[in-house]
Amino acid sequence: MAVLGAGSFGTALAVHLARRGSPTLLWGRDVAKMQAMQDARVNAQYLPDCAFPVKLTAISDLQLAVTSAEDLLISTPSHTLRETLTTLKPWLRPGQGVACACKGLEPQSGKLVHEVIEDVLGTAHPLAVVSGPTFAKELGIGLPTAVTVASTDEAFAAKIADRLHGDGFRAYTADDLPGVEIGGAAKNVMAICVGLADGLSLGANTRAAIITRGLAEIMRLGEALGAKPETLMGLSGMGDLVLTCTDNQSRNRRMGLLLAEGKTVPEAIAEIKQVVEGVKAAPEVLRLARRLGVDMPITDAVTRVLSGEITPVEAVRVLAMRPKKAESE
Repeated sequence: MAVLGAGSFGTALAVHLARRGSPTLLWGRDVAKMQAMQDARVNAQYLPDCAFPVKLTAISDLQLAVTSAEDLLISTPSHTLRETLTTLKPWLRPGQGVACACKGLEPQSGKLVHEVIEDVLGTAHPLAVVSGPTFAKELGIGLPTAVTVASTDEAFAAKIADRLHGDGFRAYTADDLPGVEIGGAAKNVMAICVGLADGLSLGANTRAAIITRGLAEIMRLGEALGAKPETLMGLSGMGDLVLTCTDNQSRNRRMGLLLAEGKTVPEAIAEIKQVVEGVKAAPEVLRLARRLGVDMPITDAVTRVLSGEITPVEAVRVLAMRPKKAESE
């Protein structure tokens, strides 16, 4: 397989695949960085504790990666997915499969990952989405991890799951693409809100309330998209939400913590030194929710904080002063 995207998660996936015995290519666009990885046999910038297995090769030649691989696993930031697909499209073979581990909605269009893939590649290539509660470092060093591989092509979902499954890694299959994708995108927004609340020392009760009501928002949006409730209660929904909201390995949670300290969004991103998907996802999730007539007050508050319209303290006040309602609403 070829893993496209040499950030922390892409590297961890490539390390795991190679550790499982699959000859694996890890592609990144920076020629010098990829050569340094290949020479040092480690991604020193993102995963310095995860040595490359023998069967992992780091390269910067995208055409070689695409034409050499049986299937592709894309792990670039979601806002670069369309560009990556457009570039590699001429080199794809008929029937070559594309799995995607990106989490987020496309900026401006608000399209889900599988919709972007079909926009660019059509329906001639099997596609799958990989999502779930996964911190790259833990996957990279081989700690137990579980994900969902979603595809409407049952055979392709099983094929990707078989590649991933083993050595403490569990890969479950599903056919609910919208559910898996919206869970992976919206949970980052909720993690920023939890970070804001924890950064303001609002306590464990508040954290639990935000996670629970955040899940309710995600499930309302999922329902409007035709997602299955059981998907959003599973690994790619509740599982990923709990993980991202409760551990400081989460870049989105750390974003909220830094904003609560008074940092600006650019200052926080500079300190985190990696893409924070929730920053781009929040306005897209909110725009999608409004288009579908779905009420998402936490998402609205986070979006307003990120845009500078309100402060973290004002966001908490806005949420706390909402009128009472039935929990099921």
